[in-house]
Amino acid sequence: MKLSEVKSALEELETIGFQLPNGDLVPSHFHVTEVGKISKHFIDCGGTVRTENVVNFQLWNANDYDHRLHPKKLLNIIELSEEVLKIEDSEIEVEYQTDTIGKFGLEFDGTNFLLTSKKTDCLAKDKCGVPMEKQKVKLSELSNEPCCSPDGNCC
Repeated sequence: MKLSEVKSALEELETIGFQLPNGDLVPSHFHVTEVGKISKHFIDCGGTVRTENVVNFQLWNANDYDHRLHPKKLLNIIELSEEVLKIEDSEIEVEYQTDTIGKFGLEFDGTNFLLTSKKTDCLAKDKCGVPMEKQKVKLSELSNEPCCSPDGNCC
């Protein structure tokens, strides 16, 4: 989800909710302690230099149970961050701590912002020697018609 999509959603909401991948909601007294720009400059295992830019939200729970962040307030924080930090319309990454700090992607279901699991991946599969996964086919789903016949167009 891009920053512009978050801003658009916030303009329509009366309250903000964040939902974890397991379905639990982040407690409603959360704070957004940071809105930032994170730039990652790295070399993948195939030797290609890459850059990645994300907008980072950090969520934090305090013992301030009376606190509720209003969508307009978060929108103001985002707009100030865009101006001061020169943040562009990039993908959102959310940091939230349960047992340890987790990094999540972000989606929106019309009511809540959904924290989605992020996964690692090899960016240079063609260069690092990891074999490509073979396509799995059920033999029962294959056609019973012969594949090689004079009119089968396979030769």
